Amino acid sequence: MKPPLIGITTYLEPSARWGDWDLPAALLPAGYHRMAQRAGARAVLLPPDDDPAAAAETLSRLDALVTAGGPDIDPARYGADRDPRTGPAYPERDAWELALTREALARRVPLLAVCRGMQLLNVALGGTLVQHMAAAEAHRGPRGVFTPHDVSPVPGTLLAKVLGHEAAVPVPTYHHQAVDTLGEGLVATAHATHDGTVEALELVDASHFVLGVQWHPEAGEDLRLMQALADAAAALSG
Repeated sequence: MKPPLIGITTYLEPSARWGDWDLPAALLPAGYHRMAQRAGARAVLLPPDDDPAAAAETLSRLDALVTAGGPDIDPARYGADRDPRTGPAYPERDAWELALTREALARRVPLLAVCRGMQLLNVALGGTLVQHMAAAEAHRGPRGVFTPHDVSPVPGTLLAKVLGHEAAVPVPTYHHQAVDTLGEGLVATAHATHDGTVEALELVDASHFVLGVQWHPEAGEDLRLMQALADAAAALSG
């Protein structure tokens, strides 16, 4: 059986430094592709495309999709005024990843949505976001440092099955926004044990693998989420 091909969305930054260069760059923390490879898959990076309609062609060649973490989503995407604590907009990335997310759902492509990706999944289905949590410091520690806390999966869900039905799971996290109103067909399937923040989303009665998590599995050593995605992709690709 061929290893499943997993596409992973990337950042698009106006300036990045390496060697002698300071240039615009599409980039991604290496934890993502290494996690896919450890799960027995092949990783393909998906930088934003100027034509969101390219999402259909792209997904026709992939076995699964990971929407990665990153900057805040433009509040206009969910009909809200901008909070001054919301970060700058990245319109190309928003448009591309929303198109990929919706196309993945339509095509029943296995989807793992990470942090910003989970928020995009919610927005893609008509949900809204809290632009700055009252207790943001409990979910976002010092700049550039993932802060661990426990999440409690909801029994009987896909997430609970993937995580071995553990009552509480420590996860690496870094975010200041959160899901507010749930998108159509979505259900919260994990919460932060200390304050109840929604930490995972699934589709009700989904017939394929769709899972969003607010934390960053690529920043830790727990391979279970990516392994479940890769297994779902392999089962579909035959």
